[in-house]
Amino acid sequence: MDKELVIIGTIRSDIKDLASAPKMEDEAGAVRARVVMDPAYAEGLDGLKPGARLELFTWFHKSDRSVLKVHPRGIKDRPLRGVFSTRSPVRPNPIGLHRVTLVAMEEPLTLVVEPLEAIDGTPVIDIKPKPRGE
Repeated sequence: MDKELVIIGTIRSDIKDLASAPKMEDEAGAVRARVVMDPAYAEGLDGLKPGARLELFTWFHKSDRSVLKVHPRGIKDRPLRGVFSTRSPVRPNPIGLHRVTLVAMEEPLTLVVEPLEAIDGTPVIDIKPKPRGE
């Protein structure tokens, strides 16, 4: 079984640190950002068009992978819960899911998307069209 994670692109965003990143894409502070694709995956972009609703999967490269319990949304007044019952970015496999709209495609190999709450430099591991009916 192949267990290698492949980075297909990188987020370029005005959000530069974890402290200024919103928790979800529909909260204040989410921005228009760019996904700069690795040229090796250029053919995989065929069929994407502006206006498409996409799900970006990212690797939260700055997350603590050893944490298994968190205060939801980082609010210390809330009781600790297991990370698998929350959307916390700290978890054993820190995979982010971002629901965005493809605004434009720029050369070379750059997708302009919004709204996105990921920080600058976040690795992208996959892109999928949003499921029908959502």
